[in-house]
Amino acid sequence: MKIDKLEYKKAGEIVYGYEHSSGLKAFVVPKKGYSKKYATFSTHYGSINNEFLVPGENEVTRVPDGIAHFLEHKLFEQETGSVMEKFSKLGSSPNAYTGFSQTVYLFSCTDKFDENFKLLVDFVQNPFITEESVEKEKGIIGQEIMMYQDNPGWRVFFNLLKAFYSSNPVKTDIAGTIESISKINRETLYKCYNTFYHPSNMVILVVGDVDPRNVFEQVDAGIKPAKPQPEIKRIFPAEPVKVNMNYSEQALAVSMPQFQMGFKDAGFDSKGIECLRREIAVKLILEMIMGRSSELYNSLYAEGLINSSFDFDYTIEESYAFSLFGGESSDPAAVRDRISEHMGNIRKKGLDRADYQRIKRAMFGRFMKQLNSVERISHTFISVYFKGVNIFDYLGVYDKIAIEYVNEIFSRHFNPDNLALSVIKPS
Repeated sequence: MKIDKLEYKKAGEIVYGYEHSSGLKAFVVPKKGYSKKYATFSTHYGSINNEFLVPGENEVTRVPDGIAHFLEHKLFEQETGSVMEKFSKLGSSPNAYTGFSQTVYLFSCTDKFDENFKLLVDFVQNPFITEESVEKEKGIIGQEIMMYQDNPGWRVFFNLLKAFYSSNPVKTDIAGTIESISKINRETLYKCYNTFYHPSNMVILVVGDVDPRNVFEQVDAGIKPAKPQPEIKRIFPAEPVKVNMNYSEQALAVSMPQFQMGFKDAGFDSKGIECLRREIAVKLILEMIMGRSSELYNSLYAEGLINSSFDFDYTIEESYAFSLFGGESSDPAAVRDRISEHMGNIRKKGLDRADYQRIKRAMFGRFMKQLNSVERISHTFISVYFKGVNIFDYLGVYDKIAIEYVNEIFSRHFNPDNLALSVIKPS
């Protein structure tokens, strides 16, 4: 068994890797002395992957919105009973989530790691789907979809995505719609499973006080034999550079208006180190302009235009990227105008070098702190793995990123033409 070892001395961390004959890659990040062990089994498949070319086929496959999330639900139902109950009997905490570009199955435990890990590897590889169970699940997921229709935090976010995008599937709720899930059937679920749950499209990660060789031996024994699969061709519709609309508004039962605003990105590299560089650059800018220590944040806060709910982030994936910021405000349009004015001033004079150095040190410190959490290591590792990098590649980016590059990204990303605002107002 060939086990690779990568040592990151600056972080005091080691990553062990092993590639199974099927093409599946497995990694272990040992955390000596930690009581909690955290394991994930993930596939590079999410809600945006609704149009694709199956390896070996010539015709494009188009499936209903929400099918990746639907499939995640179905995998927990096995012919031998509920997977959740089996994990519970082993004293572990299982979970799963479907995002825009990945689906992740996981558990955490302090005891009986081997038994829990075997269960994770087994159930993800053995779907048991009947037409009867599919019809039953439509009702369950339909209720979930309806619940999120009335969730102001969910709606303000997806309304912003619809303002950003006219064609990209990221604008559609991860669970799909009542209409789209009504078209899902057993045959389509298995086709998506066989395409995207092939081992070569998946990764296993374990973080905790475990023996890497033992984990890889279990992977070797538990992963079904298969030949590595060619890369799946994922197809996305053409998307204009500019936003779909500048403003979106909806009335719901809220006591104070909620808002999300941000900038739609364009012309970016979604893989490799360049992807991480852009992510860190935009997050640095957001922290400099509207972080808790910034003049703008404190001014808006003092005037009562924002409160402690205000937050911001940047997301970059294979077919989309955007920054967003928001929270509660009595006057979201005024917040937008003030932020736009402030950014206009920065565009003229550039970012402050002293602020840049201070914020970069603070962000790097927070990054290092998250390495104390098995959950945070796992989440970040998986979120960047399918982009061709790993969590510890951030170290080199922080070392080398320069203010000249950050200023360049500012001028590219924070384009007034690509700004959109989504508001949920009291009904």
